[in-house]
Amino acid sequence: MPYRSAISRSANSDQVEKELYKLMTMPTRVYIVHMSSAFSFGSTLFTKAKELGMMSGAYAWILTDGIANVVDSLSPSVLDAMDGALGVRFHVPKSKELDDFTKRWNARYRQDNLDDPPLQLSIFGLWGYDTIWALAQAAEKVSMDNATFQKQQDIKNSTCLGTLGISTMSIGHKLLDAILQRKFRGLSGDFDLRSRQLQSSIFQIINVVRREPKGIGFWTAKHGIIQNLNQNGSEHTYLNSGPNLTQVVWPGEVSTVPKGWQIPTNGKKLRVGVQTSGYPELMKVEMDPLTNAIIATGYAIDVFEEVLKRLPYAIPYEYVAFHNVKGVSHGSYDDFVYQVNLGVYQIAVGDITIRHNRTSYADFTLPYTESGIAMIVPVKDGTTKGTWIFLKPLTTDLWFGSIVFFIFTGAVIWLLERRIDNTELTGSISRQLGIAIFFPFFADRERVESILSRLVIIVWALVLLVITSSYTANLSSMLTVQQLQPTVTDVHELLEKGEYVGYTNGSYLGDLLEQIGFDRRKIKAYNPDDFDDALYEGSKNGGIAAVIEEVPCIKIFLSKYCKGYTMIGPIYKSEGFGFAFPKRSPLVEDFSRAILSITEGDTIIQIERKWIGDQHACQNDSPTIGSSSLNFKNFSGLFLLTGVASTSALLIALVMFLYKRYKIGDSTGLIETTADSNPPHDMQLTVPDDSDGYACQQEIEISRELTIC
Repeated sequence: MPYRSAISRSANSDQVEKELYKLMTMPTRVYIVHMSSAFSFGSTLFTKAKELGMMSGAYAWILTDGIANVVDSLSPSVLDAMDGALGVRFHVPKSKELDDFTKRWNARYRQDNLDDPPLQLSIFGLWGYDTIWALAQAAEKVSMDNATFQKQQDIKNSTCLGTLGISTMSIGHKLLDAILQRKFRGLSGDFDLRSRQLQSSIFQIINVVRREPKGIGFWTAKHGIIQNLNQNGSEHTYLNSGPNLTQVVWPGEVSTVPKGWQIPTNGKKLRVGVQTSGYPELMKVEMDPLTNAIIATGYAIDVFEEVLKRLPYAIPYEYVAFHNVKGVSHGSYDDFVYQVNLGVYQIAVGDITIRHNRTSYADFTLPYTESGIAMIVPVKDGTTKGTWIFLKPLTTDLWFGSIVFFIFTGAVIWLLERRIDNTELTGSISRQLGIAIFFPFFADRERVESILSRLVIIVWALVLLVITSSYTANLSSMLTVQQLQPTVTDVHELLEKGEYVGYTNGSYLGDLLEQIGFDRRKIKAYNPDDFDDALYEGSKNGGIAAVIEEVPCIKIFLSKYCKGYTMIGPIYKSEGFGFAFPKRSPLVEDFSRAILSITEGDTIIQIERKWIGDQHACQNDSPTIGSSSLNFKNFSGLFLLTGVASTSALLIALVMFLYKRYKIGDSTGLIETTADSNPPHDMQLTVPDDSDGYACQQEIEISRELTIC
């Protein structure tokens, strides 16, 4: 409740009218009337409100049970003034007993009041009737035959109740216990005082339409707001629990829901506080020299004015600058936001960050910019084109792994060829070692005779092809492409090195840097135009190593100084920029909804291009961070393939060797058995002496065949 209007019971018609005029000067148009049924000026309130035009379509009136319970007993003129009001009252279920009692009541009322029409009983009259019944039933239950009463002392000018006697025994306590234990269904519904208070679990929502209260729906503690309910004795069955209720007729006989807020009738414009930002693209405030009117431009103003266009109602406004005639600000951004709490502004517009401490004295809309705090740091060429640049394309682990697998492959081929007595592998150890090293690069079909060796070489050639191609491509990239890398990649690196950092003068980021752990002497405040010079000088030459700033501001800086700088982060979270309102302002919800529609569409992109520019034109936004060299992990699959192939070839060769040795062992046993049969000693072989080498070889082969036979 932003405002409470207390009207005295003894207030006259003029005082009620004065209070209503005060309400008309406020923007709120939703009123909750909380008055007791005995307040006779309830009728005066609505009569005056209708005379002042406050019962029109722009207003909404809600009645609590104090008046809503007796609305049936109000005069037609008062009901006519209340047309369109909503109310909540206790629900009285229909019953035969209630109809019979109503008939008897109307007949008795006509008998006693011949000239007046009968008045319908309110819930209070029905409760009184049920209370008397509860007392009568309790008196029947409690025996009062021997009850004695003590007369009260004579009191002058006392009522008839004062002449009643007081029970001298415990009849009163017994009677009270009997009442509290009594539960029955009366004219008002279930009558139960066991909790010492009459509880009503059902309320009816009514709408005063054409001098009659029309039912809109019901409210129960179990089901909330519902449209209809069926009653069968004490059991309740709730139907249509959806949101569809009976159509409400609002003041002015309109079906459109009132907005509930509008510019006050006193003609005052909405005071919009503005302040020149360190970034003129976000907010710039000037004074018209001819009219002295405040002129505000910038990103924030375009968003604000676009929001006003999307509101379902018009808001006249005027800009009020938060600085003196010389353009000097009256304080920090915290002081600027606090002005809405003091009532100086109805809204504060600008590059105002939504912060926790500011929410204690102001309400904020949804943010209309990106969130986050990041760093601006210089960039440098990350590749050194020196004497040993040819080693840069591959990392140390890849160079080492390639050499290891190169030696391993050569050793495998050498072993496989030695197994079959390859004539190329003859000579000294040094010659054989050279040939083994030579094999992985230039082995061909003539030099390699084993099929296993050829399979190993095929796989190894594939590995060499991929590594060689990747090496060539990476080396070409290093020699031709400039790889920009930031000088700093982590805010904690600045802390460890004791570097100087900067922030925008007047921003809260200075306090944030101290909370992070920076020495106050290492924190420097600059105007945004001085960031370039400070970063160029560097921390060691009186400048700074990095700028801590919010992302929208960094985008503006990079649009001017794209070459040589980049953004790192966001390193910390923030909620972005928003508009500040007084606490519980009804405008916050409408503004937030409009901002959401702007940020979800193309409008916000067009506004950014107008004031910040095209961010995709800057190539430093995503620099290459870290080494671009190829590592062992990139080729682990290829090395695994050649390793499996070489190892498998060795295992196959080993199995073949063992199998052959086993067969030779069996053949040796057969020769020894044949020799024991004492062959003739005079057997001789005559071989033509064509060639000593050839004859010797033939003699050996024939001797072997004869021996085996």
